[in-house]
Amino acid sequence: MTAPTPSTHTPSASAPSPSPAPVPSPLHGLRVLDLATLFAGPLAATLLGDFGADVVKVEHPRRPDPSRGHGPAKDGVGLWWKVLGRNKRNITLDLSSPGGRETLLALATEADVIVENFRPGTLERWGLGWEELSAVNPRLVLARVTGFGQFGPYARRPGFGTLAEAMSGFAAITGEPDGPPTLPPFGLADSIAALATAYAVMTALTARNTTGRGQVVDMAIIEPMLSVIGPHPLWYDQLGYVQPRTGNRSRNNAPRNTYRTADGSWVAVSTSAQSIAERVLRLVGRPELVDEPWFADGTGRAAHADVLDEAVGDWIARHTRDEAMAAFEKAEAAIAPVYDVRDVLDDPQFRALDTVTEVQDPELGPIRMQNVLFRLSETPGAIRWAGRPHGADTTAVLAELGLTPAEIDTLRTQGAV
Repeated sequence: MTAPTPSTHTPSASAPSPSPAPVPSPLHGLRVLDLATLFAGPLAATLLGDFGADVVKVEHPRRPDPSRGHGPAKDGVGLWWKVLGRNKRNITLDLSSPGGRETLLALATEADVIVENFRPGTLERWGLGWEELSAVNPRLVLARVTGFGQFGPYARRPGFGTLAEAMSGFAAITGEPDGPPTLPPFGLADSIAALATAYAVMTALTARNTTGRGQVVDMAIIEPMLSVIGPHPLWYDQLGYVQPRTGNRSRNNAPRNTYRTADGSWVAVSTSAQSIAERVLRLVGRPELVDEPWFADGTGRAAHADVLDEAVGDWIARHTRDEAMAAFEKAEAAIAPVYDVRDVLDDPQFRALDTVTEVQDPELGPIRMQNVLFRLSETPGAIRWAGRPHGADTTAVLAELGLTPAEIDTLRTQGAV
């Protein structure tokens, strides 16, 4: 069938199963089985699907992916799922049943990647561990995404992104100095782990080009989160330094904070570069501070953050957001408005980039969501359809395996699909 027009057309829920992305999508021909839930594993599969991989989402016949019910819904349709489930074909399969096991093994023979996030040992208990999967397909890459990894004293604990945000040191350095550790109000650790998993999968697939064999990706959500907080382990190892909570301030440079404008808006200012810091202080009418010996580097400026925040904050408080933005832009100094989602959707830069794009959905009509993660000049990605109904593509995908309608009906009778 003709593929939907990217970002503007999707098949109806009752239409034939959507086709994999056409060439020139860079991952066209790559088959991914997404067995994962909540949220790192599924998002990793979404990232692959955005660039043309044929992602088959496998859900339990009677227990759909919990993300379908996370957050707000419209007309009974979960909105988060529309993003997380985009560019995926949806089938149901009870992996713990004999029929489900055999069907998954059959699907695995034609797959390039499986993404799963069960607790370690679960797939093995079902007879679907690496030994069995690699036996039917030695070229398979199995991405195993868990809170704590496949081994170690915590391996069998339930793991979620919140725990990674706490254990990585992120929460300890986030928040005001006299306040409690602060967790993000969204899936930060899961999202970072999803990016890392997609990268790991592509690395394993590249290695397969040389070795001819697949391998296991062991992704512990606690680890990518630890990577993005920077040199903290090295600082402690070499200096015994433990970074405290500093609110919006930085220990490495100043001024760096959010400031309230005369019209009640907020802006963020960053001065990571010395030249930018100098421009900011001259702009706000405090050029004498630039001549202070301590102003010569970021560490010295951070030690005098009170003085610098007062200088910048007082100036910004006397100007509206638009006035402050215009003055900083003219001075080639770094400033940004503090947006909520309404501002994001109205911003001309995001509009120019099509960062939030419109997708036609058969259940909800036109909907807007984040576009693909990056732009490729020759082989761009696309949103071909939003998340589809539970089990919408079961019959089509199993028919591709060669199962007859009678055999599919038998699996349904058994509760395997």
